[in-house]
Amino acid sequence: MASEHYFTSSPGSELKLRTITARLAGRDYELTTANGMFSPERIDTGTQVLLANTPEPPPGGDFLDLGCGWGPIALTLALQAPHATVWAVDVNQRALDIVRKNAATVGATNVNAVLPDDVPDGVVFRTIWSNPPIRVGKNELHGLLQRWLPRLDDGSDAWLVVQRNLGSDSLHRWLQDTLPDDFSVARAATSKGFRVLHARRRSH
Repeated sequence: MASEHYFTSSPGSELKLRTITARLAGRDYELTTANGMFSPERIDTGTQVLLANTPEPPPGGDFLDLGCGWGPIALTLALQAPHATVWAVDVNQRALDIVRKNAATVGATNVNAVLPDDVPDGVVFRTIWSNPPIRVGKNELHGLLQRWLPRLDDGSDAWLVVQRNLGSDSLHRWLQDTLPDDFSVARAATSKGFRVLHARRRSH
């Protein structure tokens, strides 16, 4: 299906599973990916840059991986912070099924792979890590970030990786202009054509 994207809710193409070796939280795992989702061959470069330039997550609380794909960010968070609850959120049902399978493979019982509307309204996040789906278009992306970033807890951090030539600097400015006044936004790292943006919500 030529028009099918990884942000399709229910990919219409026939499911083709594959096994890859991926390094998460310092260990190699045999994980499952599939067609009809983002970067099924490997951990994509942007996610690698994010994982290499983000400090250890808090020891517990609710974490968010926004646009989880087959799960490298959510699984890393879950392995690094086994006492946390990691919400792996995606619109792609196939991706969520694969995340659940991979969480079982690595023994991460603390991953909730869910559709966006299945995250309870009262949940606030101690950290948000995301390689957001830039290609959904600016309006969709802005709506996504406006929905989720304000759910960051006081004194907590969000980390986003964005390709420089896909508008990371304009997104940085937009976040500064749009997020509530108790947020600060900074560029945390630049590597391999990607920027890691760090949004922090001040403690009240």
